[in-house]
Amino acid sequence: MKDSIRIAIAVSEFNGEITLKMLDAAKAHAHTLGIKISYVCFVPGVFDMPLIIDELLQKKNVDAVVTLGSVIKGETSHDQVVAMNASRLIGDLSLKFHKSVTLGITGPNITFTQAKKRIVVVAKRAVDAAVIMTLRLRKLREMNDDTETMEELID
Repeated sequence: MKDSIRIAIAVSEFNGEITLKMLDAAKAHAHTLGIKISYVCFVPGVFDMPLIIDELLQKKNVDAVVTLGSVIKGETSHDQVVAMNASRLIGDLSLKFHKSVTLGITGPNITFTQAKKRIVVVAKRAVDAAVIMTLRLRKLREMNDDTETMEELID
C-alpha cells in the first residue's frame, strides 16, 4: 500500500547549504520506502511555503506534502516570527485540504551547526510522517463507524 502513496516536497532555498541536503536525504528515503514523489517545488524561504503548499494540496496526484527548511537564529527574533507563522499556516492548510503536511523544518532558535546535525533525521522523519499519516487517514476513511475502533489505526 505504501507504493501507492504520492508526495510532494516543498523546499526552502534560503539556507540552501542545509535544505538541499535535506532534499537529497528525503528523496533517498522516499525511494527506499517506494514512495512516489510527484513534485519538488522550491520556494525562496520557509515563510513562502504556504502558497505553494496550497497549490500542491489541490493536486489529485498528491496525498501529502513534505516541507523542508531551516530557520536559523540571527541577531533578532525574526526566526521565531517566520517559523511560528509558517508552521501555523502550514497546519491550517493540512486541515483545509484533509491531507497531511509534515513539518521538516528546523528552528527557530537553532544554529547553523545544530541544523547541519539534523539534516538527515529531520528529512527522514518528515517523509515517514507523510507515509504514516496518509496510511492512517486512508484507513480511518474506510472504517465502519459502528464496528471498528481507533486502536485499529495503529500500524
